[in-house]
Amino acid sequence: MNLLYANDQRGAYPESWYAATAKPLDPFPELRGETHADVCIIGGGYTGLSTALHLANAGVDVVLLEAQRVGFGASGRNGGQVGSGQRKDQVALEKTYGLDDARKLWQVGEDAKALVKQLISEHKIDAAWRDGVAEVDWTPKGAAETAAYAEKLTRDYNATQIAPLDRDGARALIGSDAYHGGMIDHSAGHIHPLRFALGLAQAAMSAGARIYEASEVHDLRGGIARTGKGRVTADHIVMATNGYHGGLNPKVAARVLPINNFIVATEPLGERAEQVLTQDIAVADSKFVINYWRLSEDKRLLFGGGESYGDKFPADIAATVRKPMLQVYPHLADVKIDYAWGGTLGITPSRLPDFARLGPNLWSASGYSGHGVALATFAGKLLSDAIQGDAAGFDLMGKIRPSAFPGLGLLRSPMMAVAMRWYALRDRLGV
Repeated sequence: MNLLYANDQRGAYPESWYAATAKPLDPFPELRGETHADVCIIGGGYTGLSTALHLANAGVDVVLLEAQRVGFGASGRNGGQVGSGQRKDQVALEKTYGLDDARKLWQVGEDAKALVKQLISEHKIDAAWRDGVAEVDWTPKGAAETAAYAEKLTRDYNATQIAPLDRDGARALIGSDAYHGGMIDHSAGHIHPLRFALGLAQAAMSAGARIYEASEVHDLRGGIARTGKGRVTADHIVMATNGYHGGLNPKVAARVLPINNFIVATEPLGERAEQVLTQDIAVADSKFVINYWRLSEDKRLLFGGGESYGDKFPADIAATVRKPMLQVYPHLADVKIDYAWGGTLGITPSRLPDFARLGPNLWSASGYSGHGVALATFAGKLLSDAIQGDAAGFDLMGKIRPSAFPGLGLLRSPMMAVAMRWYALRDRLGV
């Protein structure tokens, strides 16, 4: 089943709180007939839109093809967290790639956050940036390790806006007794993800990029991207498809696995919002199947939890997410859920992104593994730079390219489902 349409209507955003609080752009036309461009970009999420914007600003002729609507996929549905660093911590990066490259990869994360802020400011995007992301741990051991990691980041990476949290500090911040501590990063932040995506699309169009919606690419060969009613011949092609790569390129499909994740938005909490968060920050916890949450501008709890592999979302997304939400906030059992939605993202075996040159003038960046708001946006800049001749940043990310998932074809998703259930059991046991 095609993931582009398995759970969503054609040409429509999901019924999320994000869609309800964003001003949609007028639909872009469908590609019809043949056209040529310097660069053809496949995918209208953060990676594709940022690439289009940066190239168009440099005077490059760009065509962007989106199968649904711009920001339709994970870019318009995610938790909105703009995190520091990479999806793997610096200790692991130092062991695998050495201190020098680990420092460079940390700086990529710093530059990525700065770029998100810059684009919001420069293009006057109403993305509602707020400072602060906390990481909290279910176990005393995990809390101690996170506190030590916060101190390492301050000492070795000059991360002066990151501080450890003890159990009392975590409880005071997040209003829950479920956690034993963690750390808070005031240099990270959170945004309204769909408004950010729509703002990037508007900026790219204003810079001269040609954007087409309802234009799914079903064949990609020899510098030609073919849709149902047209085709684009280009000097360079960028795959920015993330979890929606389908069968366009087996080299990407081997490394980037689509998974589904789910979010709810409660009714406005009013004064009860203080029982959830005492600061306007975002939070993520230490579970393998991660929980993450924050307050919306109108004081709803936006809570993400639960994952699935395969084509279809659960029949009752609200019930799926309510269960982990009440493990953290049992006192919200009487709170109504107004919105519940799912989305498909791309993960890799290492949880590090997949930057690759797939062939002559064929580029790809995807597999951000839940860390994509900043990194996917920055990937657009790196792709733009590389296409224009400066590939240093892109090649640095290419050095950490993940290996392929085990299993082939139809076996991969069942194998990953078994692995997910095993890690979910570990979460429940507190291992």
